[in-house]
Amino acid sequence: MRLKVLLTSLLLLLPLCFNAFAQNRLSDDAKITLLTCGPGDELYSVFGHTAIRILDPVTGIDVVCNYGTFDFDTPNFYLKFIKGDLQYMLSTSSYEDFVYTYKYYNRDVFEQELNLTTAQKQQIATELQETLQSDRRYYTYKFIDRNCTTMAGDLISKYSSDKISMENSDKGKTNRRIIFERLNNSFYESLGINLLFGYKTDREMDRLFLPDQLMQGLANTKTATGHLAQPTITIYKSTAEQRISVWNNFYTYAALCLLLMVGASRKILVRRSYLAITGLLGVLFCFMGMISLHSELMQNYNALLFNPFFLMLLLFIFTKKQKAATATAYVCLACIAVYFVLLINKPHLIMMLPLVAVTIVVLLRILKDNKAVRV
Repeated sequence: MRLKVLLTSLLLLLPLCFNAFAQNRLSDDAKITLLTCGPGDELYSVFGHTAIRILDPVTGIDVVCNYGTFDFDTPNFYLKFIKGDLQYMLSTSSYEDFVYTYKYYNRDVFEQELNLTTAQKQQIATELQETLQSDRRYYTYKFIDRNCTTMAGDLISKYSSDKISMENSDKGKTNRRIIFERLNNSFYESLGINLLFGYKTDREMDRLFLPDQLMQGLANTKTATGHLAQPTITIYKSTAEQRISVWNNFYTYAALCLLLMVGASRKILVRRSYLAITGLLGVLFCFMGMISLHSELMQNYNALLFNPFFLMLLLFIFTKKQKAATATAYVCLACIAVYFVLLINKPHLIMMLPLVAVTIVVLLRILKDNKAVRV
């Protein structure tokens, strides 16, 4: 609620900021800087944030252009987010309000002044002005390919004389590993994301899509006249201490999976409930890749673990077709073997092992039950 009030306040100030911004050309003393904000507590903020500041002491302009604005009150907000057609927009606020918001939430704020010519600064400012006045201010959010960081980076690259360097601490890592490492203190969020994301996130990073990556990339970009960005300045340093959750961790998850294994080995209801729930999740994983515009959700091999065939297996069990149930169970075990091979070099291997163990216990117990019935 507090965040919505702050965002609403910033949007109400947008016309005032925009008028001062749009009605003036930049002077030779103008500066364009990149603002990089640290992670927050909410899932949507855990990767940080990027914005562009335009400062001109001669004309009195001091405006922050923000590609990361969205409306919580959008109808079917979460459905649109999952489907991949949620609209984000470019907005403006005053620099003071922008920094105040991040101080309020105790998040880092860093600033890098870009070493651009007056003409390049004007080109960036003009494009931002024109975008704000048109429908182009709205864009369809994509987690890796189009977000507040990529939009800002693309704009800077368009008018700077050199391509932004890919040198950063994540170079050579896959997108999945990068995301996995950022969520090291949010286990269940990481588990959910790793279950939803498919094969594309296992590719090596080929663009700067997170705020700290762009900040490092700019710092490492060299031009004919020197570095593209001046040394990074700390505007605000978070005082938040790392919190360790008593429940949001691997240990509670492993304990839950252990309980499921014990229950599945003893109770028919637990086994059948597990097959029904995971089978439905498998159908969801398959169809999300088909209907969602998020390419990260496509080719989701987690459907080999949460297998749609489980629903067919349940049908054979209820209709007492033991031979068909046995054959389907063996097919599901073979899928798990393939899944395990795919996971060998993935960062979430250890995370998925308890669920693999539960599924194997369920399938083996079903095979044992079918064997007993035949005997």
